[in-house]
Amino acid sequence: METLTANDLQQLQQKGITQEKLQQQLRDFKTGFPFARLVAPALKGHGVLSLSPQEQEHYRKLYREQAANNKILKFVPASGAATRMFKNLYAYYESLKDYRNATHQDKAPENIELKPDVQEFFDRLPDFAYYEELENALNKIYGKSVASSLINKEYFCILDTMLENPQGLRYGKLPKALLLFHNYPNGPRMSLEEHLVEAALYASTQGVCHLHFTISPEHREEFRNRLSHVLPKYESQYKVKYDISYSEQKPSTDTVAVTLQDEIFRDEDGRMVFRPGGHGALIENLNETQADIVFIKNIDNVTYDALRQDTITYKELLAGILIQSREAVFQKLREIDSFLSGETSSSAGVDQNCRAAGVPCPDQAYLQDLKDFATQKLCMALPEDLDSQSPEQQLEWFRQALNRPIRVCGVVKNTGEPGGGPFWVLGQGQKVPSLQIVESSQVDMGDASQKEIFNTSEFFNPVDLVCSLYDYKHEKFNLPDFVDPKTAFISRKSVKGTDIKAMELPGLWNGAMAYWITLFVEVPQTVFTPVKTVNDLLRPQHLAAPASGFRN
Repeated sequence: METLTANDLQQLQQKGITQEKLQQQLRDFKTGFPFARLVAPALKGHGVLSLSPQEQEHYRKLYREQAANNKILKFVPASGAATRMFKNLYAYYESLKDYRNATHQDKAPENIELKPDVQEFFDRLPDFAYYEELENALNKIYGKSVASSLINKEYFCILDTMLENPQGLRYGKLPKALLLFHNYPNGPRMSLEEHLVEAALYASTQGVCHLHFTISPEHREEFRNRLSHVLPKYESQYKVKYDISYSEQKPSTDTVAVTLQDEIFRDEDGRMVFRPGGHGALIENLNETQADIVFIKNIDNVTYDALRQDTITYKELLAGILIQSREAVFQKLREIDSFLSGETSSSAGVDQNCRAAGVPCPDQAYLQDLKDFATQKLCMALPEDLDSQSPEQQLEWFRQALNRPIRVCGVVKNTGEPGGGPFWVLGQGQKVPSLQIVESSQVDMGDASQKEIFNTSEFFNPVDLVCSLYDYKHEKFNLPDFVDPKTAFISRKSVKGTDIKAMELPGLWNGAMAYWITLFVEVPQTVFTPVKTVNDLLRPQHLAAPASGFRN
């Protein structure tokens, strides 16, 4: 291992990273991480619950009846900048910038062909919710209108006003939360506002909506300013009070960058280069929240009012499943405690031979009931040798298996969106497979059988989670204890033209929740409306009142 300098040690101290943690990262770079071992895709009846209308209504009713007894939190990862939304626009913008610097012309050159998605962007500019703001800013900066700029192919002026110009919209610098997503008769809304509306409709208790946004330090002030501007409107409209909290990704979750030879990569000043650990680092932020029920949803997965009912319905449904499952798990754990402590007072489920000997232990009927509960209600796989163990050993296995955080995850039909899905996975050192959300990057696509399993998945992960973070004694779980560190990921990056290796921590809903109790529930495609590229805002799920596109 590399010898650290006094400056290195000071840098680690400032970040809150121990020497051992750094050395472990360096070892991980050398050894790499194993691929996930897929056993089978999670399917209906085999890992994915598909509910009848009667069951759906039961769970929704249960949530509505029990919501007031729980503190509810909506946890929204919102720290990333929107730069990747505009990737292709940026590529075209940079080429126009070079041309303009050389020729001092605003008109785009004929020899730079527009890609289809860039052409669609310009053709349908009036359909975007930020069109009016763009029009005003373009007039202020360049004295032009959008319509005339499109006719004259002055695309640089449009893109500069929208993406980069300090007097413009600065969409290339802002987080997705602060971008205008949807048009309404009384004005456009940011995606942040749509989350406020959602929270009021399914995540409020006692007239209070608790929301937590993870943000970047550079966006904190603007976040606060924009929230303070819109909160009174929604508090008045929905008769609620918003309790908003923020957190930032901890510097202690950053990971060191290394050279292609696995040595610490340093900048021109000799300082170690660290990179954010990815959204998996947010398990630390989630760990610091205080709530009985936590909804987790990405900042860009929102729709407009007229299409929101399915979102409300299935959020309530997932939360109802969580409440019922949580209470059943807690009851089983209390029973197990009674058996293992010898304090059970009931004769039900007690082996009478054990009772005669003065040591109460469960009979076979009770143990079978536990097994049925775990497999049928919680979709757990059991060890093959469980039956050969003593009753006390079986109870101890169930206590460890059941005393975990719980998550209920909505999954949608796989329609080819990039991302992960639900699978049965055999973790490192595990004897039985468990339900996990797995990304394609975690799978060895060079292995034909693993590739086939991945490609036969019928469902996709839309990041639609409802979580329970407390145990049956109402003590908070320490969530980092349930992370599988071997699900981290190493990738190639570039720093000022130099190739490096970077490490991402286990994803928040992947390896960071590897050892949670996991339930997958089929939900309709209508609850999944992500915005990964700017043109996704042109999909029907985001066009509440489409304008007529202007074609040049």
